Amino acid sequence: MKLSFSRIIFILFAALLGFIFYTMQSTGFFREVAPTNLEVIASYALPGVEDLELIRKDSFLILSSDDRAARRNGELKNGGLYLLDLKTRPAAPRLLTEFLNRPFYPHGISMYPLSDSVYRLWAINHPSKNQHQIEVFDLYGDSLSFIKSISHRNLVSPNDLVALDSETFYITNDHGYTSGMGLLAEDYLGLAISNVSYFNGEEVTVVAEGISYANGVAFDGSRNLLYVASPRKFTIKVYAAMANRELEFIEDLFVGTGIDNLFINDDKSIWTGAHPNLLHFTSYAQGKKEFAPSEVLEITYETSGCWSQVQWFEDDGTTLSGASVAIPWGDEIFIGNVMDNKLITIPKK
Repeated sequence: MKLSFSRIIFILFAALLGFIFYTMQSTGFFREVAPTNLEVIASYALPGVEDLELIRKDSFLILSSDDRAARRNGELKNGGLYLLDLKTRPAAPRLLTEFLNRPFYPHGISMYPLSDSVYRLWAINHPSKNQHQIEVFDLYGDSLSFIKSISHRNLVSPNDLVALDSETFYITNDHGYTSGMGLLAEDYLGLAISNVSYFNGEEVTVVAEGISYANGVAFDGSRNLLYVASPRKFTIKVYAAMANRELEFIEDLFVGTGIDNLFINDDKSIWTGAHPNLLHFTSYAQGKKEFAPSEVLEITYETSGCWSQVQWFEDDGTTLSGASVAIPWGDEIFIGNVMDNKLITIPKK
């Protein structure tokens, strides 16, 4: 039976409405986020501290800072890596990369100890729209030296990485497409074609696929578990890491928010900054909204099917917009973000 023109139009209209509702519902559009009631203990005036690394043994943080709002508006300001000494607070973050004289827009970072007070530091860099590489540094006390850059065809859209030793790491590509309809399908339909790759010191190989916007990544070496944030699906994916560094999928943890970077605390709990409303965050990142809601969660994973989560921070964006990372330190929680001009700490209580 042939469909009438009016019926075809009705079906197409219903499909469009269904697509719009699915996108809004699956990105947290209908969630209401209240302003926080927590005081801000400290605020550090740095733009876009999107990722943090804590070295607990030597009591310092490394901050990955990039003024994405300025670059969005055509102003090419170099970003930087900063050291925040937690032993002598209050102290201002100290720039470590002032010696770099080329484009440096840091994103995800990771560190690995080489010896006492000496650390290997990796930073994802996006020198241009279609160029991505990993910058490798060594940190001696509070002095940073450049070692090399890593480029590879499989670094399609790198977002975050986690070091396994002095030469190897897992890294996420948050998209499979970088332009066109494929990119739109990934962002709005949740098309799951991003991945996790493994760098063995020479080659980058894909070890986990079928992920919707692979973002933050963290490795629990004591249990050989890899956690991967999938903010578009509001989940953390859990993998078992094999001896050859291949990954075996275990399960998805649905956390109900757009988790970003992941940090594993000493007690093996996972801390994350998150975006409760992804569409609102996208508008904020594009400069169309002044604020974007933020959230901080602590997730405890025991074994398959056994996990829990605690919310430490929820804010409509007036205190902090676009939270992307959270790390507890003593009685405080450090919270970084994608585009705000501040890194803040709140009480851990």
